[in-house]
Amino acid sequence: MQEKRYTLSVLVENTPGALARIAGLFSGRGFNIDSLCVAETLDPTLSHLTLVTHGDDQILEQILKQLRRLIDVYKVVNVTEEGDHVEREMALIKVRAEKENRDEIFRICEIFRCKIVDVSPKTYVVEVTGDRDKLEAVIELLKPMGIKEIVRTGVIAIRREKKSA
Repeated sequence: MQEKRYTLSVLVENTPGALARIAGLFSGRGFNIDSLCVAETLDPTLSHLTLVTHGDDQILEQILKQLRRLIDVYKVVNVTEEGDHVEREMALIKVRAEKENRDEIFRICEIFRCKIVDVSPKTYVVEVTGDRDKLEAVIELLKPMGIKEIVRTGVIAIRREKKSA
């Protein structure tokens, strides 16, 4: 069977230990979490968890069943296969900003609609938001300048509404 990448949207109780139980489910069964992003929803008693994993269809089915059995979990949606959705990731990239490459950094930021969110005498911190390919492209273009550090959020995803006729 072919391995695929899956993005799961999970609505969980916002309680101590809920995230640990979900992570434990994955590690206890030998599944990997490629990306994990969690935040409170409009309802402070609930959190929205976006989780990226990979495997074949059988592994996904097992993951979904196990997640739905956890008491803290209210809803699990495989947004990858539920239809149209929007995925985004954010990265903060600290890059060397020597006199000779500052203009190039500005050009890259302009082309990719990035923001320079911090400036010091020798570095810039660039914020880039988009899909995985966009982040990878920006990182590749900034590498020759001298990337000092990268911090990424991981994927967040939301389903699109059905378009009315």
